[in-house]
Amino acid sequence: MKEVTIYTDGSSRGNPGPGGYGTLLIYQGQTKELSGGFAKTTNNRMEILAALAGLEALKEPCSVTVISDSKYLVDTMDKGWIHGWKKKNWSRGSKKPLKNVDLWKRISKAVEGHQVSWRWVKGHAGQKENERCDELATNAADQRNNPVDEGFQPET
Repeated sequence: MKEVTIYTDGSSRGNPGPGGYGTLLIYQGQTKELSGGFAKTTNNRMEILAALAGLEALKEPCSVTVISDSKYLVDTMDKGWIHGWKKKNWSRGSKKPLKNVDLWKRISKAVEGHQVSWRWVKGHAGQKENERCDELATNAADQRNNPVDEGFQPET
């Protein structure tokens, strides 16, 4: 099984506001960069989407380490919260709806067939790959004419 490392970061200029994600896929010393932006979204959505972009880019089953500065993303996956939400029909089991359910459903599918481990890294702490992801994400957020984030649900 190929061993791939995926570094991720998400950004938003305001929360909600214009946002972007940055992803690095590293395999045998080769790096591929992915990024994208949206006109209005949240930081958490961009953190999830950064991981999704990397996972969905894989073309065959891999052993993957996803490294993110988002505790929300890493804890959801590493502590198995996502499995509980899935068992409860994508609900937290309370009266509150599950936020970002569209992305959690996608990430649940994206990890299938892979051996994925999740690792948290402190953001803005000089970690080279995380800093590059941040640069990709903020540059994407700052682009003009970014598309609408169709899954973004403003608070009511």
